[in-house]
Amino acid sequence: MTQAKTGDTVKVHYEGTFADGAVFDSSDGRDPLEFTIGAGNVIQGFENAVVGMSPGESVTTKIESEQAYGPHRKEMVIEVERDKMPKDLDLEVGGQLQLKAQNGQMLPVLITDVSPGKVTLDANHPLAGKDLTFKIDLVEIIP
Repeated sequence: MTQAKTGDTVKVHYEGTFADGAVFDSSDGRDPLEFTIGAGNVIQGFENAVVGMSPGESVTTKIESEQAYGPHRKEMVIEVERDKMPKDLDLEVGGQLQLKAQNGQMLPVLITDVSPGKVTLDANHPLAGKDLTFKIDLVEIIP
């Protein structure tokens, strides 16, 4: 039977969970996820888990944060004086904003704290620093 290898385009169903079993993402009720192994469109640990699988096969794999979204980096968290923020902006913990980086690229940030004087913004990926578990079902290797 054919096994998935780097360069193959595959379709998978998956369920991603945290260590406590809470589901953070799933393809349940949606079309399978399609990607090319080695193209960098999914996290490295996910790609690695699919290599060697055959259609119809399932695997459950734990992906350490380094092979997922990387460590949570403190330098990606900044405090901004509240009076430097636009007055009409709704500042609530959990809200998302877009900041313009020095290179001109737009950077999504999460509001993690709001006080009378400061707003804390986190530019880390929301899953940075977390170990993830994925149940992966290989549906198809596309010829």
